This record gives sequence, C-alpha cells and structure tokens, in this order.
Amino acid sequence: MAVLQKLPSLLLVAALGFASVSAQADDYPSRPIKIIAPFGAGGPTDVYTRAIAEELRKALHQTVVIENRPGAGTTIGTDLVAKATPDGYTLLMISGTQCVNETLYAKKPYQLMRDLVPVAPLIDTDLVLVVPAAYPAKTLPELLAMAKDKPGSLNYGSSGLGSNYHMAGELLKHLTGVDIVHVPYKGSTGMRTDILSGQIQMLFDSVPTMAQMIKAGNVRALATTGTARSSILPDVPTFEESGVKGFKASLWVGFMAPAGTPQPILDKLNTEINKILARPEIKAAWGEQGANPLIMTQPQFKAFMDGEIAKWADLIKANNIPLID
Repeated sequence: MAVLQKLPSLLLVAALGFASVSAQADDYPSRPIKIIAPFGAGGPTDVYTRAIAEELRKALHQTVVIENRPGAGTTIGTDLVAKATPDGYTLLMISGTQCVNETLYAKKPYQLMRDLVPVAPLIDTDLVLVVPAAYPAKTLPELLAMAKDKPGSLNYGSSGLGSNYHMAGELLKHLTGVDIVHVPYKGSTGMRTDILSGQIQMLFDSVPTMAQMIKAGNVRALATTGTARSSILPDVPTFEESGVKGFKASLWVGFMAPAGTPQPILDKLNTEINKILARPEIKAAWGEQGANPLIMTQPQFKAFMDGEIAKWADLIKANNIPLID
C-alpha cells in the first residue's frame, strides 16, 4: 500500500522533470553558445566551423562564439567540453582526429563516446596528395615506384600525430607496402611551407586548402581521395583510378556536446544545423570550394563516428603505430 500511495508523488516528480527539460528546450538558447575548436585558427576545420557559427547565430537569434583551444592533439579542448555543464551552451568541434585519438592515446582524461554525444556533422572534403612542383614524380605510380626503390627515403608531412593527414599517409603505407617516413609538425603551417620548399617530398592536405596552390603551379597534385574526381580539381585522378584500391580518407567536421545534454536541445541543434546545410546557396558556395555538406540524424552521425573509430583503430594496430602515453 505504501508503494501505491507514493506513486502519485513519483509521477508528479517525473512530470515536473519532463516539463523542466521541455521548458529548457523552448527557451534555448537564452544566452551565447560557445563552440570549442581544439585546433589552431585558420585551417579548413576552423573556417567551416566559423561559417556555420554565423549561420547558427542567425537561425537561433543568439551569439555563437568560437574559442580555439589547441594542444595535445585536440585532447585539451575535447576534455574541456567533456567536463562542461551539459546544458547546450558549450559545444565541441569534432573531426576525424578525435576518433583516431581514441586508440592512439593510451591515456586520456575522457572517453569520446561515453563523455560526449554526437550532435550533427558539418562538412566532408576530399584530401589530395601533393609533391613539390619540381619533384620528378609526375604520377602516383611513379611516386610509389620511387618509394619502393629506396625504402625510407621519402618523407611525408602532417599537422601532427593522429591528424587526418598523418592517418592518410599511414593508410597509403598499409595499402601499398611502401616505407615512407612521417614528419609531424605542430600545426599545418609548417608542413605547407616545407612542401613548397621541397624539405618534405609528399603531403596530404584538404582539397579546399590546396586547390589554389595546385592551380598556381606551386605544388603538383598526384591523386585525390574521393570515390569520384574533385569538382574543383577535375584533372587530378583519384587513388582508385591510379591503382590504389580501397583508399578512403577525408577531412570531416561536426559537433558534439557533453553527455547528459537534454535531448530536446540536441534535437533542436541537429534540426537547425541540417536546415542550414540543406540550403541550396550553402551547398553551392561550399561545393565551389570542394567541401560537401553532411546531413545526418543524430543516430546516423553516431554510427558514422563509431565506424571511424573502429577503422582507424584497425589501421593503428595493423601498422604498429606507437601509442602516445
């Protein structure tokens, strides 16, 4: 009987809790939203995050601020959001790097898919493999032949351990058996400077970033990583066309929130972001830069991220890549 007597009050508490969450979603956002970008300013991930922040400002009628918190391969900024109040006012810019870090970092103060929740993706863009303009290899098969002829003699740069560019190089090693040496930089500026001067022999970078340098003749593009040729680099063959089957790597960006963020708020963010990405003018403008808007539901984005984590975990183990303590 005592349990039955308590039922009305328990139901009332539950109803009040649901009403409170609903009210939060209805009022959201009532103050500025902060997006933590765990990379330095100016790269392709930062550029598109700032673009969507401006569109969200208009859609939500509230200020959206980007705060760059680079360091420790994105783990500093990611941990900051993992420990933030789960109220929808602190979001994380997520990319493939954080998915790689789930395996690459032996010790982290967070677990990505436990302490944060996917909100929505933003963009996906192909990568392009380039060499210095004066480099003798004119095609990907020629470059691979040179690498196989002199194992360990060719260097490829990246913006750091676990970055999209690092893992693209490791994937190339895995699929072709070449022995090339990874040169990690602290950010992307140094790697781009050194590919221009010939200090490194090869480099993976995003198509939007490299397109102008390729067209200006500053570097030579050998292959892109998409399933079809890039619309802004139509003369550059894909890896598949160049004989490297199964090569799939890209630069993608999305958003996560602290675990425990009310579902109605997550739903609202996902809906508004997808509305922005579906607008024809956004698709056209970003497409001209080589970026493809990604539109997914929350469950779809979670499945996508789970797949990315598993894919790069397998590669790290297969290539015996040393873990970071």
